[in-house]
Amino acid sequence: MGGSHDGRTRLSVARLLLEQGPIAAVAVADALGLSPAAVRRHLDALVADGEAVTRDAPRLGHRGRGRPAKLFLLTESGRARFGHAYDDLAISALRFLAETGGDQAVRAFAERRMLTLVDRHRAAVTAPATPAARAEALAGALTREGYAASTRSVGAGEQLCQHHCPVAHVAAEFPQLCEVETAAFAALLGTHVQRLATIANGDAACTTHVPLAGPGITAHPVPHGGKSL
Repeated sequence: MGGSHDGRTRLSVARLLLEQGPIAAVAVADALGLSPAAVRRHLDALVADGEAVTRDAPRLGHRGRGRPAKLFLLTESGRARFGHAYDDLAISALRFLAETGGDQAVRAFAERRMLTLVDRHRAAVTAPATPAARAEALAGALTREGYAASTRSVGAGEQLCQHHCPVAHVAAEFPQLCEVETAAFAALLGTHVQRLATIANGDAACTTHVPLAGPGITAHPVPHGGKSL
């Protein structure tokens, strides 16, 4: 029983790292209602197993000469706990597609894949009147698709953060997946967006800046059946 409870707790710790990392041990303890010692034990185990790594927290102002606080985030191995939508077969298939049809064929595949997701959530995401509300709706749609997404206000815009990417290991080799996804976000939100970071590139989360003011854009055409993103 103890082992099963430990496993569930460790999964909860890992999920918090997935959704909020990089994050300090004390913040994990507060969020889960656990003692710092218990959380540290699970974090140390995740690090020892190669499922998490640490980085120094940025220093803010003068905080003495002590060691900086440690932040924890999942590695690619740790993210694998939460599943991937593709495996090595998908990478092999895309390599074959690239060899036989070139970059245009890979991009067409990425657009068709993204169009399916967009069609499922277009009504819910485009219904709100403001970019901020649409970004929040998009985060909800992405979370339902397994991307563990959230938004946060930063300056004159919103940041859309995807804490998990089911296709990160495929996108690392085929960035067209990320490029088409960014274009789809812009079309759904009705404004220019800027991709700041991606899990496929080794960052802690896929982060997209959504401005709250500025000129809108028109939907990007997708060469399949006359539809558009």
